[in-house]
Amino acid sequence: MLAARLGCWAALLLLGAGPGQGHLGDSGRRLLAARVNKHKPWIETSYHGVITENNDTVILDPPLVALDKDAPVPFAGEICAFKIHGQELPFEAVVLNRTSGEGRLRARSPIDCELQKEFTFIIQAYDCGAGPHATSWKKSHKAVVHIQVKDVNEFAPTFKEPAYRAVVTEGKIYDSILQVEALDEDCSPQYSQICSYDIATTDVPFAVDRNGNIRNTEKLSYDKQQQYEILVTAYDCGQKRAAQDTLVQVDVKPVCKPGWQDWSRRIEYQPGAGSVPLFPSIRLDTCDGAVSSIQVTIELQTNYIGKGCDRETYSEKSLQKLCGASSGVIDLLPSPSAATNWTAGLQLDSSEMTFRFDGRQGAKVPDGIVPKNLTDQFTITMWMQHGPSPSMRAEKETILCNSDKTEMNRHHYALYVHNCRLVFLLRKDFDQADTFRPAEFHWKLDQICDKEWHYYVINVDFPVVTLYMDGATYEPYLVTNDWPIHPSHIAMQLTVGACWQGGEVAKPRFAQFFHGGLASLTIRPGRVESQRVISCLQACKEGLDINSLESLGQGIKYHFNPSQSMLVMEGEDIANINRALQKVSYINSRQFPTAGVRHLKVSSRVQCFGEDVCLAIPAVDAYVMVLQAVEPQITLRGTERFWRPASQFRSARGITLFPDLRIVSTVAKAEAPAGDPQGTGAAPKSAALEEMLHNLDFCDILVLGGDLDPKQECLELSHSELHQWHLDATNSTAGYSIYGVGSMSRYEQVLRHLRYRSWRPAGLEARRFQIKCSELNGRYTSNELTVEVSILHEVRAAEQEHVNHLIVQPPFLQSVHYPESRTSIQRGSVVPSLAIVVIIIAVCMLVFLVVMGVYRVRMAHQHFTQESEAAKEAEMDWDDSALTITVNPMEKHEKSACGGDETEEEEEEAAEEDLSSSSSDSDDSAEEEEERLGKARRGQPGARPAQLEWDDSTLHY
Repeated sequence: MLAARLGCWAALLLLGAGPGQGHLGDSGRRLLAARVNKHKPWIETSYHGVITENNDTVILDPPLVALDKDAPVPFAGEICAFKIHGQELPFEAVVLNRTSGEGRLRARSPIDCELQKEFTFIIQAYDCGAGPHATSWKKSHKAVVHIQVKDVNEFAPTFKEPAYRAVVTEGKIYDSILQVEALDEDCSPQYSQICSYDIATTDVPFAVDRNGNIRNTEKLSYDKQQQYEILVTAYDCGQKRAAQDTLVQVDVKPVCKPGWQDWSRRIEYQPGAGSVPLFPSIRLDTCDGAVSSIQVTIELQTNYIGKGCDRETYSEKSLQKLCGASSGVIDLLPSPSAATNWTAGLQLDSSEMTFRFDGRQGAKVPDGIVPKNLTDQFTITMWMQHGPSPSMRAEKETILCNSDKTEMNRHHYALYVHNCRLVFLLRKDFDQADTFRPAEFHWKLDQICDKEWHYYVINVDFPVVTLYMDGATYEPYLVTNDWPIHPSHIAMQLTVGACWQGGEVAKPRFAQFFHGGLASLTIRPGRVESQRVISCLQACKEGLDINSLESLGQGIKYHFNPSQSMLVMEGEDIANINRALQKVSYINSRQFPTAGVRHLKVSSRVQCFGEDVCLAIPAVDAYVMVLQAVEPQITLRGTERFWRPASQFRSARGITLFPDLRIVSTVAKAEAPAGDPQGTGAAPKSAALEEMLHNLDFCDILVLGGDLDPKQECLELSHSELHQWHLDATNSTAGYSIYGVGSMSRYEQVLRHLRYRSWRPAGLEARRFQIKCSELNGRYTSNELTVEVSILHEVRAAEQEHVNHLIVQPPFLQSVHYPESRTSIQRGSVVPSLAIVVIIIAVCMLVFLVVMGVYRVRMAHQHFTQESEAAKEAEMDWDDSALTITVNPMEKHEKSACGGDETEEEEEEAAEEDLSSSSSDSDDSAEEEEERLGKARRGQPGARPAQLEWDDSTLHY
């Protein structure tokens, strides 16, 4: 009914307003409108809105909607407007739908949060009244609208200051050196606040916190860097970075800090320089602090060099002799050679003579090298480098083992490492003892597994066994007793680097392999070594030294360790300590030291009055640079080819192979330019060879073209001569080896007496020998000198005793064909000018000897008839077309020189053979013999043509 009535009233209203109809009066229209538009619009009492700056849309909560109870009456139930009350407000409200009453609040101009962050105003809704002209509209109650402006991160942080500067004192850690500050013009807390600072410069010892406080992360040093320049940036909470970083300059102010001053990190050492001061100007600065005492430790670190320091790398036997060790030392790890070939399969560092065992190698020592059963006294020495076991379960690692060769696995004696313990096993046989006695000796030392080289000596004076490690004495911490081994006739096998398992396995094999390095493994049966010899064998050739011990003063105490790689000095006066440290030097007595770096460390401990430690002195880290020594060039010179008659090959003295051997060693020395005699730095003019003297340690003589036949030939050398020169030798069918540390002249003397003998030279055309010498176990080697000796084949069998020697033609002689009538002096005229004087003098000196030799020959053959002599004369004619014999007038001199090497008995025997025809012949004068010789040369009847003819037509050089 109400709707019907409202509809009627609306119709009437429309009719009354329609054109051409009857018009109502003003009062009638008001009355009609009042009857239709009865209610006011309704809106919420308050609204909250958000608008993003630089945007025009306001998001209200709740949405802007007006309701009117007059709906759906046209105009009266519709919303026509929203009005905002306030002056100069940048907002407006618009109606989106008159029927539903929806509206929107929007900005009339851009909103800037930085100018105003929020707005509050009043809003009212209006309906459309009773007609289209809305003259009688009704308005709602007033609602409060609160709008917040949402900020946009449009501004970057900026620092208050373009640059900052601070000064700090070196050696201190600061909580805050200075504070930087940045601002942001954005309006919201999110974008206007600075959330973090950051240091843009990399690799600087500084840090900054979120408040801008800069601190140093480590102690600064004025000597290292005096000023730091760093760039610092800022980020707001929206992670917008500052448009421009700020510069922070930190100046380091030096302060006095205790420490060593005026020393050089690098010290160069020239080989052969002797003792060189390490810190000639060093001084300790305590910053005026009063100290009561100071202790300084200087350490020379050379663990990476060979066996721990620079040592002479001669063979173990040579070192034993140099140190005065007792004879009879047996080297179980010799350098591989023809005579000592059991180490040929091992990994060898030839420069330091060390063997590397990788857990898969072992070496069998041949039978007869070491006695089967050791006595109650013997010594084992070795260098060993060993680390922890590579596997989880540590097994025995055998260094030396003497076990059953077959049938059983009994260990008679052994030296091995187990769980970083050194164990020595010694089992006696029942024929030696039948009691329960010590059998295993254990030592537990940190050095056994520290991967460094150490020198070990085990002195066995049963039942006492003592270990020397780097010269220090260690008693076993555990000794285990055992019964002797049951008697058997099983052969034993001595091995190195592993133990031989000969029984209880399908196939005999090595087991218990060693991992590490070994060198100079020796055994000396029947005797123990002295402390002096042990110290000598492990001593370094380089170390620390003190120049002028007398000038140290009474207030300085010092102590060296056995290897002189560490020096400790103590004193109360700093000035005395400074002077003492300035006298510490480095010395290397090797003639050819190992080049490279030797690290130095100087640590200090300072005590003040009433305090334990009052100052912290930084350690000094320096190094000695040992420069490369000039390598010597060893040259062997001597005659390379000569002939001898067969009688000399068969004689007791044999043939001297190297009668004129010369061993020369030279080094290249740079000559200064002509205008720079003092060596001021100009480029060297040339390199001159300068002769130098040093030792050799072995010379090998090899037989070329097949080994010697021991039934008919050999090489000989007097053992008395070797003993006289303190050298040893080994002889085999392959050659002759002379070894031992000795001077080059000593080796010359010995090699000049080496002889070759052949009991059956008839089938021997020539023999070739090659000699080569070495220094420092092959580090420096000589050239290879090859010598060829041949049989001089004589035309007449009866004349075999006539020619004693056919002298080698010297390299400077030229072979020229001469007629028989020429004298020996004329033959010498072919010598070049540089040797003419020498040859003439030699020939003059030998004339007498030649005459005497011919005289003895003729006397020995007086029983021959004149007829046979005439027949022999015819046979003596030489056929120059096929045979060429080179004669050197120096031969007689060489014969005389070689004779000086014979013993007195051999000389007497030779004299008796030469004079066996008649004792009265010795009364003939030398003049008569010379006359006969002259007649023979002139071709008189009855004279024997003893002169040989030269023919160089077929001689090749």
